[in-house]
Amino acid sequence: MRLADFIIGGAPRSGTSWLWHLADRHPGLAMAKPLRPEPKFFLIDELYNKGADYYSATWFADLPETVLVGEKSTNYLEGVGVAARIKETIPDVRLIFLLRNPVERAYSNYGWSRKNGMENEGFMQALLLEEQREAELPAALRYARPHAYFSRGLYADLLAPFFALFPREQILIVRTEEIAQHPTLVAEKLHRFLGIEVRAQDALGLAPINQLPPGEPLPEDARSWMLERYAEPNRRLAALLGGDFVPWFI
Repeated sequence: MRLADFIIGGAPRSGTSWLWHLADRHPGLAMAKPLRPEPKFFLIDELYNKGADYYSATWFADLPETVLVGEKSTNYLEGVGVAARIKETIPDVRLIFLLRNPVERAYSNYGWSRKNGMENEGFMQALLLEEQREAELPAALRYARPHAYFSRGLYADLLAPFFALFPREQILIVRTEEIAQHPTLVAEKLHRFLGIEVRAQDALGLAPINQLPPGEPLPEDARSWMLERYAEPNRRLAALLGGDFVPWFI
């Protein structure tokens, strides 16, 4: 039975699709396809209850035996119980999570929701309504969560279950900003983490994926509101990750 050797997850609007394409360029890696819809096997009860044989047959059975295989399901980072399910099924899997400046990520998520006709409120009002909307979310949107702007940036809380269950050496954290600033270094970091030939050139010419067109600038009242409320969670994230991780702000 063939299961994932690595999994890509992260906060929505953080570059997980870009990383999927980067991984799929390497001759020593193969990604579960199609890119969309994502597998979400460990997130959706109805899929998970079908068992590991279904997971293997659906996404990995046709991939080459000589390469490492992976999948991308962005929402694994935020899924309740996902870390435990992955640990039980593939305890040696390597996990890659992309994290973006939570303020910028939230506003990008808002832009995505507006573009897709799921948001009519101004951004500050949308932030204030988030908890209420999340509580009233219809079942059809339980994974899209189009109004989860602030809560998806509480990275320390979202990562905690994975850090509690998996050794630190099985988890790679990539800042989204690194993709724009040093894409070849991201490629090197990913390849070294997976123990394969380093091919920095795989990142060359790989454009941003699902980028939104320029819109209105982030309102200053919303920026101030989020900076104040993210300060303590960001300190906890820095403590959790340690090492050379530099938070966006403290």
